[in-house]
Amino acid sequence: MAEPHVTFDVSDRIAIVTLNRPDKLNAFSGRMGQQLGDAYAAADTDDGIRAVVVTGAGRAFCAGADLDPEGEVFSAPKDDHFSSSPVDPPAWVVRKPVIAAMNGHAIGIGLSLAMQCDLRFVAEDAKLSFMHVRRGVLPDAHSHWTVPRTIGFARAADLMLTGRTFRGTEAAELGLANRALPTDEVLPAALEVARDIAVNTAPLSVALSKRLLWASPALDADEVDRRETWYHRLVMGSADAREGVQAYLERRDPNWTLSPSTHLPDPLP
Repeated sequence: MAEPHVTFDVSDRIAIVTLNRPDKLNAFSGRMGQQLGDAYAAADTDDGIRAVVVTGAGRAFCAGADLDPEGEVFSAPKDDHFSSSPVDPPAWVVRKPVIAAMNGHAIGIGLSLAMQCDLRFVAEDAKLSFMHVRRGVLPDAHSHWTVPRTIGFARAADLMLTGRTFRGTEAAELGLANRALPTDEVLPAALEVARDIAVNTAPLSVALSKRLLWASPALDADEVDRRETWYHRLVMGSADAREGVQAYLERRDPNWTLSPSTHLPDPLP
């Protein structure tokens, strides 16, 4: 059987999703996009998973689209189902925090996919670039939405309209990444945060907060207040609200019992 382009492992309530084409610096393929979406969907529906860490095998995170001739990445779409965002669901839809552990270069769609995550840790010397405009296309995977909302219009324009290459250290300075670290510390740091989330945060509360965070730039203050109030009505007085306080008073790890898959109404505002 062919090697999977994405591997999926679960340990200590953390899903570790690995882009798995190390011989090609994890260059993005159609199969990788499908398998990454499948991994996100599995993590979203599994109540035993509390956080997701996405990283790359070998020395890169994702070196961009596979430009081998057989890849035909930039060929004209053959049908009406083409989407510039080839991972379904995207990371921001997953009802658990998704952390990108960018252990090396993240180029083109590799960087676009990292921007769909909630948190990003990057290797200090990693090369990053929205180089799409230097290949005759343009940034993809919702990056015209994720990047300006993260670092603002002026900084997004600098990176996306020039396609210039920059390092992980600059990414952290710009706010594109949460932290820039030595390469061998990137994945451990991401896993440490994931473990903290898995133990100490209430799953339902996190799912609600994440949903509102991703929606908030398009909402005015009154709508944010309406949704915050609605969400509070879901959690206040709940078993987890009582457990969070009790665990704190007793100086022990909390035992959460509510889950996004069971206790979130559908549709959720």
